[in-house]
Amino acid sequence: MATLAELAAVRTSLNAGEVDHLSRLAASWSLLADLSFSDMLLMAQGDTEQAWTKDFVVLGQVRPNNRATLLSDDLVGTTQRSQHWPLVTEAMNSDHIVEGEVLLDDEDAPVPVWCIPVRYNQRTIAVLVRLQGPLRGPASAYEQAYLDLFTRLCGMVTDSTFPYREADVAGPGIPRVGDGIILIDGRGLVEFATPNATNAMHRLGLYAATEGRSLRDLGLRVRVVERALEYGIPAIEEVDRGSEVAIMFHCVPLLDQRHVTGVLLLLRDVSDLRRLNRMVLNKEAAIKEVHHRVKNNLQTISSLLRLQARRSDDTHSRQALLEAERRIRSIAVVHEVLSREPGEEVVFDEIVQSLAVMVEDSVLSLHPIEILVNGDLGTLPTDIATPLAIVIAELLTNAVEHAFTEFGGPSNEDVGIVVLNLSLEGDVAVAEIRDNGVGLDANFSLEIPTSLGLSIVRDLVRAQLHGTIEMNSVPSAQGGGTFVRVRVPLTEER
Repeated sequence: MATLAELAAVRTSLNAGEVDHLSRLAASWSLLADLSFSDMLLMAQGDTEQAWTKDFVVLGQVRPNNRATLLSDDLVGTTQRSQHWPLVTEAMNSDHIVEGEVLLDDEDAPVPVWCIPVRYNQRTIAVLVRLQGPLRGPASAYEQAYLDLFTRLCGMVTDSTFPYREADVAGPGIPRVGDGIILIDGRGLVEFATPNATNAMHRLGLYAATEGRSLRDLGLRVRVVERALEYGIPAIEEVDRGSEVAIMFHCVPLLDQRHVTGVLLLLRDVSDLRRLNRMVLNKEAAIKEVHHRVKNNLQTISSLLRLQARRSDDTHSRQALLEAERRIRSIAVVHEVLSREPGEEVVFDEIVQSLAVMVEDSVLSLHPIEILVNGDLGTLPTDIATPLAIVIAELLTNAVEHAFTEFGGPSNEDVGIVVLNLSLEGDVAVAEIRDNGVGLDANFSLEIPTSLGLSIVRDLVRAQLHGTIEMNSVPSAQGGGTFVRVRVPLTEER
């Protein structure tokens, strides 16, 4: 289904500011539907040449949460003939609310209707249509209070003061009227509170009668109420009682000719939500601690292998221990990143940067070496990130250790360059490593690797990552050196 902005762009001549105003209205008008016990439609004139014959496009629709709907069909995006909605046409050409009746397809008798002009920059840009269903008998005191509030908010719609410019207040996620409301007059005194609002106050430890008293007199300091009364600014504030109770106050200033006449407080008990948030935070903290300890344990193993290598008199044994130590450090890098941002995915760019620094610091060469990293792979699942990090570390190490010798490659005055290019080709991660060294031996074959490192790389790519790897020498005419491409599928089918 198209959004309000998309419908307005295609079907109307409204500008960006007007569409934004209507979008904010549609994000908060559930409050109007609940207070009026009515279905509501948002209609704007279609984009045709003759303005006085324009039909209407339904840009939005909302149903009440406390009454049965009158509209079983979704009318958003439909065209409504102006002949069937003469009251909407009248409201569109005026700056005041038009009341009357309209005959709906599914109703036997006409339905009371309000047509409220939506004003913006001193111009009517749309009409808010209220379709009122039958009340269950005479209106109760609470129902009458709701209807009075609705009338005051309708006046704000025609006065361009509702919806508010503040996107986080009276917008998406606004509590429904049934969650609890408190009406405060212009002096800051409570006029009435619904039973659900009273229950929320009880949870905060306030049991005294509220009517005719200010929240401060009741022992509750809600700063957003004072701010709204003084400046007419909507706001949200969360009031806690210990760690178990949290009540969210949505403060909606009520204006008349841009003067504050009262405040509507929408209350929502968010205690369970805050408890869940604490559980999630505690779980994340535990996962971070696990990764931190794994990283520390791997670093301890790495240190032991490095110490053992120093005590070894055999050159081959020392080299094997140092290579094992480096591979363990590659795994530790992944857990170090996960200890900062736990989850099933990891930002691979952070790992790559750490691997490049590690390889540059740990490898000795007769030539100065520079590793350049281009591109990134975004976030990767940890079951891909860990083996891929080992593969890249091995390939970078292999390049800086074997590509630049005193018998070939760049001269002693030149810098050995190793370039790592990372990219995504659809659902495939691609890592390409190119150096300007001596290239591969003429008899080189990846199927018969000459080192343990290349054997590990080949097996990890093919067996664990289900990817492909190719290694080739670059012709001298193209700069020489070695080129490696690793392709790893990221989809579940891998």
